[in-house]
Amino acid sequence: MSDAMLSSTDWPGKRLGLPESGSRSIARVGVRLAAFAIDWALAYVIAMAFFEGDGFVMMSIYAVMQIAMIATAGGSIGHLIMRMRVVRLDGRYNGVLRPALRTLLICVVIPAVIWDSDQRGMHDRLAGTVLVRV
Repeated sequence: MSDAMLSSTDWPGKRLGLPESGSRSIARVGVRLAAFAIDWALAYVIAMAFFEGDGFVMMSIYAVMQIAMIATAGGSIGHLIMRMRVVRLDGRYNGVLRPALRTLLICVVIPAVIWDSDQRGMHDRLAGTVLVRV
């Protein structure tokens, strides 16, 4: 079902059993982009300060921060600042493999810009996760 086909009683996340708004509702695009910008800026600063701004190193720093933070805190630094969490649909612990898969797919870029009617990117769908508001 595309976004254009959603009726007035549907919302992103409804099929997943998530509320329309508030805690555990789907995080919207604006806060996602802000979180990404925060995370990328942190990786950029670290890469510039210690590795002469090497692009591969910057991407690696971004990936390590994402995996470590999602596995331990449920979200990256940007996610936490923007009051979001990456959660599994079944409510269980993310572990390390799901954040690693999700991050690898984000680094490939294409899956992160392909969304479904629940506003989940392909990276979240394939990892079995969803980005929700706290």
